[in-house]
Amino acid sequence: MGTIQFENMEFFSFHGCFKEEQIIGTKFIVDLEIESDTSEAEKSDRLHDTLDYVHIYQTVKNEMSQKSHLLEHVARRIVDSIRVHFPSVSYIAVKIAKLNPPIGGKTGQVCYKTHWRG
Repeated sequence: MGTIQFENMEFFSFHGCFKEEQIIGTKFIVDLEIESDTSEAEKSDRLHDTLDYVHIYQTVKNEMSQKSHLLEHVARRIVDSIRVHFPSVSYIAVKIAKLNPPIGGKTGQVCYKTHWRG
């Protein structure tokens, strides 16, 4: 079993409950952790024996480009999409941070984290 981590993927997206958030957008940081059986790739050194990082990134990017009101919804879509495209994955953790959220006070970010284990 191996773990692949994507840290600090940055996206400009339009997620939020307020109308202004869905119009002007803001920056989000996504961290992703995936577990999968990587034993064949460890021996073969072939890309098709493991998870393609580019395809994983594009999957996250696609879900981040679709407007949502809640980070919870975006995170679940990322998990579901990875499960569909990469059935060999046995664990997924997603953390989404919204930078400078409009909460009526100064804060750097608000985060939501979820996980799935098959």
